[in-house]
Amino acid sequence: MYVNSKGMEENTYDAIVIGSGISGGWAAKELCEKGLKTLVLERGRMVEHVKDYITANKEPWEFPTRERTPPEEIKEHYPKQSRTGYTVRESSKHWFVKDSEHPYQETKRFDWMRGYHVGGRSIMWGRHSYRFSDLDFEANMRDGHGVDWPIRYADIDPWYTYAEGYAGIHGMNEGLPQLPDGNFLPPMEFNCLEKHFREKVAENFGGRVVTMGRTANLTQNHNGRVKCQYRNRCIRGCPYGGYFSSNAATLPAAQATGNLTLRPDSIVTSIIYDKEQRKAVGVNVIDRETNEAMEFNAKVIFCCASAVASTSILMNSKSDAFPDGIGASSGELGHNLMDHHFRTGASGDYDGFADQYYYGRKPTGFYIPRFRNVDKASEQKDYVRGFGYQGGGSRESWQSAVAEMGFGASLKEKIVEPGPWRMGMTAFAETLPYHENKMTLDYENTDKWGQPTVIFDAEFKENEMAMRPDMANSAAEMLEAAGFKNVQTYDAGSWPGLGIHEMGTARMGRDPKTSVLNKWNQVHDVPNVYVTDGACMTSAACVNPSLTYMALTARAADHAVNELKKMNL
Repeated sequence: MYVNSKGMEENTYDAIVIGSGISGGWAAKELCEKGLKTLVLERGRMVEHVKDYITANKEPWEFPTRERTPPEEIKEHYPKQSRTGYTVRESSKHWFVKDSEHPYQETKRFDWMRGYHVGGRSIMWGRHSYRFSDLDFEANMRDGHGVDWPIRYADIDPWYTYAEGYAGIHGMNEGLPQLPDGNFLPPMEFNCLEKHFREKVAENFGGRVVTMGRTANLTQNHNGRVKCQYRNRCIRGCPYGGYFSSNAATLPAAQATGNLTLRPDSIVTSIIYDKEQRKAVGVNVIDRETNEAMEFNAKVIFCCASAVASTSILMNSKSDAFPDGIGASSGELGHNLMDHHFRTGASGDYDGFADQYYYGRKPTGFYIPRFRNVDKASEQKDYVRGFGYQGGGSRESWQSAVAEMGFGASLKEKIVEPGPWRMGMTAFAETLPYHENKMTLDYENTDKWGQPTVIFDAEFKENEMAMRPDMANSAAEMLEAAGFKNVQTYDAGSWPGLGIHEMGTARMGRDPKTSVLNKWNQVHDVPNVYVTDGACMTSAACVNPSLTYMALTARAADHAVNELKKMNL
């Protein structure tokens, strides 16, 4: 293989960041602002903020098939990416990889949703941003599943505050120990039905709270970005910067320092370990377009490529010192794969508020924090951990007019007449960190760049299945208590990966014999390699994890810079 090293000086930086999504963007910002010449390597194509959001302002009728991707195309290129039911549309499919070009294997079903481009999944993420609490950081220690987190809430509290303040998270402080308050922008408003629901749940269920979803949509202009326009087209990319993404926020901040070098189309295949120096000295890269092999060098390396991709790179970083890859000495690398399980809940109709409406398409609904197994009184005998709900109320769309097949004036009247009020919610629930839920690399079935593909072998187990009936029934009882009619529960099934919250394949821990990373997100075996994306998670909690990735990344970057100053890395 020809390797173009182009001289050590030209390809040497203070820091290398692998990946440009939520974690990678934060690492780039923090390291650059602290003075490190930083190279960000992104395996996908370049995406320029605003310019490359090619569908952001298109209406449904401007797509030849009204946003629907032809079944033949889905079958050929997106058989797995389409499993979500909402990602592969003409308005958003360009943010998701083609399975035909990026294959993986499944011993058991695993829905691995990926976006290979600058900004990664920060462009199309769900934006819900919640803090873990000590209920979460102490969970493994208390019930014996997995290993104990090496940190507690107090260790990350100031970094949550910092991340929220920069990203722009709106929300309501509720004073709940299981969902700590934060540094929020003013919340979005409930519509009249959501407000009614909040009041009735408080009246009928002591301790349960319906709060506004805490999301990274701006409710006021913030840090040079424009507030949310209530278009609810976030998945297409926001030309206003109305929600947090790497492209709108952290990468421009890094660029402004003059310390950032961003190289798209750069597939990192492995980390280079120097046995004499006993540390990592760089990374091997294949150019996605030219297949040229290159090396880049740095004093510190941040793995932020997403849980599965970062772990794949660690596994593929084999040497005499680490024959099974960097971080594999504990036997836990690739194991403890987690995701949230969801898609069960309830919905109902509401008579009333016929003279009340709402403005625009609010991109955020309500959130009901976990209320099971939070104290002695709420302990469940059938399962450990718990779940929260995301949902919203709205008036039925004009689709009923289509069902009536109206014509002319009667159709026009129907389509401008708001329908009745409805509300629905789905639970998001914690998955335990099972050692046997794992990913491995397949060196016989390689991709078009000759790199091993991933094999998934993970499933939801007894504890997850035991809580699902409660997830549906508890939703129904709250709706019924609030006066809803025609309340129906549902369970549409859930599979690992479908929540797009994959976590845990290089977990943090106190003991190098049972964990891959220490309390600062450093690989135990190679301390100048940090892993700060979902791979680092020791447990999953039941809340969306991205805010925790942001906080952990900022904290780890601060630690790395301090260690470099002390000549410890």
